[in-house]
Amino acid sequence: MSQPEQFDVLILGSGQGGKLLAWHLVRSGKKVAVVERRWVGGSCPAVACMPSKNEIWSARVAHLANHAAEFGTITGPVTIDMAKVRQRKQEMIDGEIAFHLDAYRSSGAELIMGSGRFVGPKLIEVTLNDGGTRLLTGAKVIINIGSHAAIPAIPGLQAAQPLTHIEALELDVLPPHLIVLGGGYVGLEMAQAYRRFGSRVTVIEAGPQLVGREDRDVADEMQQLLAREGIEFLVGAEPLEVSGRSAQEVSVTVRTPSGNRKIEGTHLLAAMGRVPNTAGIGLEAAGVELDSRGFIRVNERLETSAPDVWALGESAGSPQFTHVAVDDSRIIRDNLSGGNRSTRDRLVPYTMFTDPPLARVGLSEGEAQRQGVIVRVAKLPMKSVLRTAATGETQGFMKIVIAGDDDRILGFTMIGSEAGEVLAAVQTAMLAALPYPKLRDAVITHLTIAEGLGPLLSNVPPRSEPQIK
Repeated sequence: MSQPEQFDVLILGSGQGGKLLAWHLVRSGKKVAVVERRWVGGSCPAVACMPSKNEIWSARVAHLANHAAEFGTITGPVTIDMAKVRQRKQEMIDGEIAFHLDAYRSSGAELIMGSGRFVGPKLIEVTLNDGGTRLLTGAKVIINIGSHAAIPAIPGLQAAQPLTHIEALELDVLPPHLIVLGGGYVGLEMAQAYRRFGSRVTVIEAGPQLVGREDRDVADEMQQLLAREGIEFLVGAEPLEVSGRSAQEVSVTVRTPSGNRKIEGTHLLAAMGRVPNTAGIGLEAAGVELDSRGFIRVNERLETSAPDVWALGESAGSPQFTHVAVDDSRIIRDNLSGGNRSTRDRLVPYTMFTDPPLARVGLSEGEAQRQGVIVRVAKLPMKSVLRTAATGETQGFMKIVIAGDDDRILGFTMIGSEAGEVLAAVQTAMLAALPYPKLRDAVITHLTIAEGLGPLLSNVPPRSEPQIK
């Protein structure tokens, strides 16, 4: 074996966390190489977060155009040009690629395009995309390899060549009937977008409710508002078999409480979870252990079982959000410079970008019940927020979870216009350990959605009347 090229830090994967870490370390005087097999900057700007939100926005414009008469604007027939939708998305992606390539050039970090595989401790062999190989080693190694869409072992599913979120965002024709397997974030975002573009859409969810991590009232509200747009739902429906091929003719047989049913459509989207990209990259040769689900085993400092090897993001079992990968990079950054930062007790928010969006941070009402935490819960329908009387965005509600024995804010959930932005205000209050009356009595701009926090928090029961025991 030839002598490996030496780096201070070697990063496998150029996703959000890895790239930020690389650019920081180079500025700190380190010699850094980043190995990326395909998507410069990771999946978020190329095939996931940003492209999906780009098309979701195009779908929102289509929806508004179709309902313009409700606001006094009379239009003619609305048609959708999916090739233009795709072009708009691709132009954004091309801009992101150019940005990242320029950022690597100006940073001084070496970007190596190829597939990396561990062949020993802290030793990576790279099969270069343009031919040849390189052998690299680093005093410190960071693993940042992400995940991919799961294709469960349902008979006929793989042979049907289903769309994942990647292929769904590449369509330049409108599916006549899109069948979506999975009622989580990806499934519902794509279901609503394609329904608004004009597809017939059927969502099949095997669990007892949509968005399974949320409270039942949240799941029910989300299903009702999407059903009002014409999306068909089969909840508690276990997929048994898939026949045909996506983009031609495809059918899914499901088991429901009332018996088996066959759903026939033209396109099939698999949105049933994620699988870490840990197989086949030689982690055993590196001494890096995996957990029972195939994720890299890390401690609270994001250290793996191998000395001087860290892992971050989805492949390390972190919550599957880009903003969490960014925080992971900060944890490793500080620990590499002698700090003692960890993932313990961090407050992770998230938003599902349906319209209206669903956003949550902290403890839900159901989680409090399961954990035996005594809390007080307040809800406010969005139609009670004055801003919605002007915009017509009256669907959804706000819900807040307050400690039963003091005034701490433990959690917040919202389905409604600008939910992610309102969430940030509540999260800030939680990070500052602000008692809820401080936020309740704050002077918030009129006429905004966040103004609803005042009436919501005015509904919190007194401490003597906890809602959960």
